[in-house]
Amino acid sequence: MSRPASNLQIDSARLWGTIHETAKFGATPKGGVRRLTLSQEDKEVRDWFRKACEEAGLEVHVDALGSIFGLRRGRDMGRPAVGFGSHLDTQPTGGKFDGILGTLGALEVMRTLNNAGIETEAPLCIVNWTNEEGSRFAPAMMASAAYVGDFTTDDILSRRDAEGVTVKQALDGIGYRGDKPVGFQKLGCFVELHIEQGPILEAEDKTIGVVDSGQGVLWYDGKITGFESHAGSTPMGLRRDALATLSEIVLAMESIASKRAPNAVGTVGEAVIAKPSRNVIPGEVAFTIDTRSADGAIMDALDRDLRAAVAEIAARRKVEVKLDLVWRKPPTHFDPRLIAAVENAAESLGYSHRRITSGAGHDACNLNTVIPAAMVFVPCKDGISHNELEDATQADCAAGTNVLLHTVLALAGVAS
Repeated sequence: MSRPASNLQIDSARLWGTIHETAKFGATPKGGVRRLTLSQEDKEVRDWFRKACEEAGLEVHVDALGSIFGLRRGRDMGRPAVGFGSHLDTQPTGGKFDGILGTLGALEVMRTLNNAGIETEAPLCIVNWTNEEGSRFAPAMMASAAYVGDFTTDDILSRRDAEGVTVKQALDGIGYRGDKPVGFQKLGCFVELHIEQGPILEAEDKTIGVVDSGQGVLWYDGKITGFESHAGSTPMGLRRDALATLSEIVLAMESIASKRAPNAVGTVGEAVIAKPSRNVIPGEVAFTIDTRSADGAIMDALDRDLRAAVAEIAARRKVEVKLDLVWRKPPTHFDPRLIAAVENAAESLGYSHRRITSGAGHDACNLNTVIPAAMVFVPCKDGISHNELEDATQADCAAGTNVLLHTVLALAGVAS
């Protein structure tokens, strides 16, 4: 690597400015961001991002699932592109940094290289993946999952949100169903910058997390069918209470995961009573479960124990419980060469760092199944994410982006 590249730093103030500029798209009164995938707010930030990529001289294309690719040409266009980026969508009560730090960090890398007049050997490609969050459409990370072949394009386009709107309809509604087939842009590897979404880096006063693995995920949709009856006249022993059943399932999931802590977590994140009424015993409840581990054997045990507990609770309470596994993502073990590249970049820049496991799922986890991938984490205040209070410092965001810059340069090579 040439000396100018080895001394290169991103423009911290410029990066910080773009983070706060894009936070206006879907801004909430509490200082967070509500930018559900393929919403009007998502269209606005996509339009901003696309224009910014074009102004940086990138060749911008959109695929059939709305993912945005911004290509910077390299000296050797026969080499596959070094990919990096993240996502622009948020949770319903999201923050300013989750996902978008990775896309804006990638944009800042491109701008920095342009300003320095640096040409890379391999081409570089920013990617904004559609629907990473999964808060409007399931599954999460659907576009990157389709990219690696886990789902067909038609399958994803047919998925519906809670109002019955399909992905295809939503894409057409904002003008982002692109003309490029999924997988058209070949990537040789992928690096994703992200806030940690956990408390470890902050607690240990480390600036950079070198992500070496990611937890596997099990998502379930559940439905409990009991019997609606009068709350005042039905004796306690004769009830078939769907909500009371759910309460036991919640505690069972907590217990099953806790027995394997710190190597497992489990959450019942949604619960909906059908036709609720104050004086009616709930007869039907729909719910979801999210349970995770970085160990495949533990994931199998979580599934086995959860199903056994649900069956026992249902039989004892004389209700029917349907539990469907709707998504299984195996644990991720990132590419050793890319992990080393991230670690070397952090070391050479003088940032404190540590190896870390990602508790959350990310597009890089999907991509790692077909191409080498890695991640760079920076701290977030109190480990809070998926919350309007989500926060990170300018210095940490700049540090992570500098590590991204030098990782990408190491992987792409600097043309002499």
